[in-house]
Amino acid sequence: MSRVDLHLHTTHSDGSCTPAELVRLAHQAGVTALAVTDHDIMTGVAQATSEGEHYGIEVIPGVEISSMIGQSELHILGYFLDWQDPILNERFTTLRESRHRRNPQIVERLQALGIDITYDEVRALAGSDSVGRPHIARALMDKHVVSSAKEAFDRFLANGKPAYVPRDLPNPAEAIQWIKAAGGLAVLAHPSWVRLADRSLIELVRELKVAGLDGLEVYYSTHASRQTREYLSLAQHLGLLVTGGSDFHGLTKPDIDVGIGKGTLHVPTALLTKMKVAVGRV
Repeated sequence: MSRVDLHLHTTHSDGSCTPAELVRLAHQAGVTALAVTDHDIMTGVAQATSEGEHYGIEVIPGVEISSMIGQSELHILGYFLDWQDPILNERFTTLRESRHRRNPQIVERLQALGIDITYDEVRALAGSDSVGRPHIARALMDKHVVSSAKEAFDRFLANGKPAYVPRDLPNPAEAIQWIKAAGGLAVLAHPSWVRLADRSLIELVRELKVAGLDGLEVYYSTHASRQTREYLSLAQHLGLLVTGGSDFHGLTKPDIDVGIGKGTLHVPTALLTKMKVAVGRV
């Protein structure tokens, strides 16, 4: 059975596999089309595309952009973007610089809590200039401060926790427009993560559709069957595209595998055809 997976991360952001390694894992899992959706960067697309040609796997240029609405962080996925667009990449550079300013502050807060950790150690784990909180979580795991990335976020790194430091982020409408300006489709990632006190999910998605949102990530590794049905109904009600993916990261999410998530994920291949129609690729 062929599979598609439209939400995957590599070492170019906070994943533990190189783009080439990711494609090889996808091949082993029977994935025939995938999207590399690193955080605020698209430099992994070229290597993944080259490796994909070798294995006969279609690689869709993608990205996951962090945005902020009120006190809540929302992630907007972009697909079929011009990954070499200079304006888009300048915007990504600004976001990464914000992360570079934030990460040492997080480490300083952890040190103030009595944890023996340095930013040099975190950067060495990342192996690139794209350092994020998952790398800090991995460092805490390596030092046996926590047993999992989830515990690291729950105890230290999530919003409201003692080592959390906010970032300068665009609002969701801005992130959507960045994607649209680069010729892509904009999709709200993992709607189950949305936490807003002043409006419901359907109200938020309606607002984002007015701003240009194209789709909703319905199929996702941690969505329960009830949630998948709910989000599918919402997407159909609002006339949005339906997408899905594992959100594979590798070591920081060891229970999530390429193509199958926690073992039961199945993203219908027909969804990709509808996305291509919407973006004029067929």
